[in-house]
Amino acid sequence: MLYAALAVVGGFFLLVWGAERFVAGASAVARNLGVSPLIIGLTIVALGTSAPEILVSAVASWQGNAGLAYGNAIGSNITNISLVLGLTALFVPLKVHSKILKREMPILLLIMFVVLALILDGEMSRGDGLLLALGLALMIYWLIQLGMKDRGEDPIIQEFEQEISDMPLGRALIWLGVGAVTLFLGSRLLVWGAVFIAESFGVSDLIIGLTIIAVGTSLPELAASIVGASKGEHDIAIGNVIGSNMFNLLAVMSMPGLIAPGVMSPDILARDYLWMVALTLALFVMAYGFQGPGKIKRVEGGLLLGAYGYYLYTLYLAAQPHAGAA
Repeated sequence: MLYAALAVVGGFFLLVWGAERFVAGASAVARNLGVSPLIIGLTIVALGTSAPEILVSAVASWQGNAGLAYGNAIGSNITNISLVLGLTALFVPLKVHSKILKREMPILLLIMFVVLALILDGEMSRGDGLLLALGLALMIYWLIQLGMKDRGEDPIIQEFEQEISDMPLGRALIWLGVGAVTLFLGSRLLVWGAVFIAESFGVSDLIIGLTIIAVGTSLPELAASIVGASKGEHDIAIGNVIGSNMFNLLAVMSMPGLIAPGVMSPDILARDYLWMVALTLALFVMAYGFQGPGKIKRVEGGLLLGAYGYYLYTLYLAAQPHAGAA
C-alpha cells in the first residue's frame, strides 16, 4: 500500500511537471514556426493541459480499467468547474471579456449534449469512440479557423502573447520530447497505484477516477488558472477550463471507446454526467455575460466549492458497503 501511495504521488508530480514542459515546448515550437499566439493558446495549450487526462485514460483503458478512464474524463470536468474555478474565484473574482470565449462556451454545451446522446444506450462502442475522435479533429479545425480570422483586439490574444514560451527551436524540441516521455511515465505510475488502492479498499475504479485521479490530473488547470488570475489574465483562467473540458469530452472520453469498448457503469449517467451537465450550465450562466462581461465573483466561487464538497459526499455514500458497488 505504501508503494501504491508513493506511485500515485509520484505519478501526479510527473504529470504536472511533464504537462508544463510539454506545453512550453510545443508552444515554443509552434511559435518558431510562425503560428500565431491565439492559435497556439486555443489548440496547443488547451490540448497540452488535457494531456495528463488523455494519457491516463488511454493507459487505464489499455489495462482493462475503463471505469477509471470514464471517471477521469467526467470527474476532471466536474473538478475543473467546481474546484478549479471555485478556488480561483475565491482568490481573485473573475471577469470574462473575451468574445472568443463566448463563442467557445456554446460549443462546449453542444459537445456535452452530443456525448450524452452517444452514451444514452449505456455503452461506449468503438463507433462512438471514432465519432468523438472525428469531433476532436473538427473542433481543432474550427479553433484554428477562429484563430486565423480573429486578429482584433480581443483581450485573450494579449494574454496568450505574454504566456507563450519564447525559446530556441532546438531547446523547444528537447522539452517537447522530455515532457511527452514524462507524461507517459507519470500516467503508467499513477494508474498502477490508483488501481492497487481501489482493489485494496474494495472501491470501484470509477470512484477512484472521479476523485483522486480527476483532482490530480486537473492540477495543471488549477495552477494555470490561479497564476493567470493573479496576473489579471482572467480570460485565460476561464479559457483553460473551457478548452480543457472540451478536450476531455472528445479526446479523453474517446479512449475507452477506441481501446476497450463496452458497457458503462449505470452510475455515470444516473449521477456523474448529470452533475457535469448542471455545473457546465451554471458556468455558462455565470461566465457568458448576457448583458456585459461575465462574472464569477467570490460568492459564486464559494457556491461552486460547496457544490464540489457535496458531490464528494455523494460519492462517499455511494462507496459505502450498504450502497453497493458504484
